[in-house]
Amino acid sequence: MPRRFLSRKLSVPRLSEDERAEVIAFAQQLVRVPSLSTQESAIARLIQDELRRLGVQDVWVDRVGNVIAEIGPKEGPILLYNGHMDTVAVSNRDSWERDPYGGDIEDGILYGLGASDMKGSLAAMVHSTRLILRYADKLKGRVVMAFVVQEEPCEGHAMRILVEEEGLRPDWVLLGEPTDMKISRGQRGRVMFKVTTLGRSSHASRPDLGENAVYAAAKLIFGIELLASELPRDPFLGPGTVAVTRIISQSPSLNAVPDTCTLYIDRRLTLGETVSQALAQLEALIGREELSAEVEITTYRASSYTGYRLAAKEAFPAWVLDKNHPLVTNLIRTVEETLGHQPQICHWAFSTDGVYTMGVANIPTVGFGPGNPDHAHTPNDQVRLEDVVRATEVYGAFPMRMLR
Repeated sequence: MPRRFLSRKLSVPRLSEDERAEVIAFAQQLVRVPSLSTQESAIARLIQDELRRLGVQDVWVDRVGNVIAEIGPKEGPILLYNGHMDTVAVSNRDSWERDPYGGDIEDGILYGLGASDMKGSLAAMVHSTRLILRYADKLKGRVVMAFVVQEEPCEGHAMRILVEEEGLRPDWVLLGEPTDMKISRGQRGRVMFKVTTLGRSSHASRPDLGENAVYAAAKLIFGIELLASELPRDPFLGPGTVAVTRIISQSPSLNAVPDTCTLYIDRRLTLGETVSQALAQLEALIGREELSAEVEITTYRASSYTGYRLAAKEAFPAWVLDKNHPLVTNLIRTVEETLGHQPQICHWAFSTDGVYTMGVANIPTVGFGPGNPDHAHTPNDQVRLEDVVRATEVYGAFPMRMLR
């Protein structure tokens, strides 16, 4: 029989003043712990310790290093909260006005690397467990918190391991990526191409004897720029996009014509586009220009802090959850009852673990989190602490609608 969801108004669990202060302190502590991709062991320990301190009994680490917490009966449906523990690196320390790992708080705003993406949300999810535990004995299913590794370089892969190798398949997923307290129903897909144009080297004083691979790459780049204006547009997700992000040439010396030039191309796929279509577009460009070139989809390879070796093609589908899906409508009602206003609906411009949960595994997925996405990956990374506290209460109340 189809599952019925709670329709009446909820008695929303609230944080005390002392508990609000603990959420803020924990968010600050998370920012102060470096957690680059593949180096999440310290923050994983911190999250485990805090979960246990808050009273969560079932906390474990899977083979790739994801920290998993479970609340509620083993029988019944599973509502999974997803948050990634890793951050990008500090690219240019001089561009930061504050210490990226200082966790400075000023005028109610927490500053530091990963504050918006997504340590504010991690703190909210961890501390929402104390609210869920208050009514856990009434749940007709299980809340699972999955704090995952290596989302920044290869979104979705750690979740794939949890689902396909650990055998933990949720019925619904809530992503805590920053939405500025809006509700996200989807995102565009992503594929990373590596294209190498091939030439023939000669002495730079006799370029007529060679074939310059950089010139061939320039023709291709011009074609890619023209292609960008022709890509399809989805009414909700917007247009597909394409951008050349890195160029590397190789020659015997600075006085020699390059014989290879490698381009890295970030292609964002809107709804209806596929990886194979994007690849065919690129190959058609190369053919029209009569270039000698090799095209491949890049592969992410790395070992996790537990020693697990990850390898995955960097190709991810677009996805959108229907606006009338119970996961969306119940989250809207939870936000209304918890925060007192109707949330806006949005989509992410960037990519998330939803590329696997919804895009591949077809598990209904939605997003809600503190932090403005525009602050992610910037030297001004920040999150409003009041939003972190409010998100904690939303996360704490949502299982009352989905699992009771």
